[in-house]
Amino acid sequence: MLQKHLVKTPTLSQNIISTKSESNEHVLFIHGNASSSVFWEEQMEMLSQDYHAIAVDLRGYGATEGLAMDATQGCKQWAEDIIELLDELKIERCHVVGHSMGGSAIYNLLLLQPERFKSAVLVAPASPFGFGGTKDIYGTPCYADFAGTGGGTVNQEFARLMKEGDRSEDNPQASPRVVMNSFYWKPPFRPVREEQLLDSLLSQRVAADAYPGDFESSANWPFVAPGKFGPVNASSPKYVLEGAKKLMESKVSLPFLWIRGSDDQIVSDNSLFEMGTLGKLGLIPGYPGEDVYPPQPMIGQTRYFLEQLRKNGSSFSEVVMENIGHTPFVEKAAEFSQLLHEHLQSTK
Repeated sequence: MLQKHLVKTPTLSQNIISTKSESNEHVLFIHGNASSSVFWEEQMEMLSQDYHAIAVDLRGYGATEGLAMDATQGCKQWAEDIIELLDELKIERCHVVGHSMGGSAIYNLLLLQPERFKSAVLVAPASPFGFGGTKDIYGTPCYADFAGTGGGTVNQEFARLMKEGDRSEDNPQASPRVVMNSFYWKPPFRPVREEQLLDSLLSQRVAADAYPGDFESSANWPFVAPGKFGPVNASSPKYVLEGAKKLMESKVSLPFLWIRGSDDQIVSDNSLFEMGTLGKLGLIPGYPGEDVYPPQPMIGQTRYFLEQLRKNGSSFSEVVMENIGHTPFVEKAAEFSQLLHEHLQSTK
């Protein structure tokens, strides 16, 4: 049985879903972009009573207060919000599980208070070096102004339809339902909880200081550079590269489990949401070529990042779930749950 309520923290009111377990073993779930804590409900219900599960709506998502997001801090504000939440709930240490952009929140949590976490599970995580705009596993920028990343790369029609609460399948390129069923999981899969998950997607705040955020013009292809507000700008390498380097040089010692789908079209080495891939495919005019702007090697970057952490005392396991897209915990819920339980048990 899950319960939902708002928790007032010093900065904002945060919506959480939690189990009623009295266990002192806590597991914190963090959702990705264009979703909310609702995406984690099935996994939370499957979690053993040996664990107390909490899923939070990040600022600008779900029922959490929709404060503006300062993208120039990367995803640090999310981490600060979560630390305030843990303090309010009097949770001293926990395991943390993050999906997609929720992985970026985890990277920042480990920069701020690594001692608060017993282990980390990265599920189809965003690259530690940001989304788009880098050309090798080390996160080398394609351009100095990070053109091709941030709010200007978002499908504006998708954002408009999200704001309007569109539930149709009328627009094959931008209807939220179509995007969800085409990219969140591998077609032809459609979840039993499709309507609730679509509600979750549509709950994201759409505004200039939220999603999709602002942008600046650039002389470099594709002629847009990151702005200063919202989660998409916050995930630009312009604002996250420095933090990733600091984390790789830190003494974080933590067991990581990295789970991803073999057929993920959002976070991959050929992401259909990333400018280098789209340019290479001829879908964006003026592509300068792979020598200037290759597809971002997101998987290689995450593996390199975890290997650097391992040199400093962490450990990691990489699990690839076959014939699965971007959301393995929805597509193969029971199999994912088993992997999660095994990981949690192994870290006791």
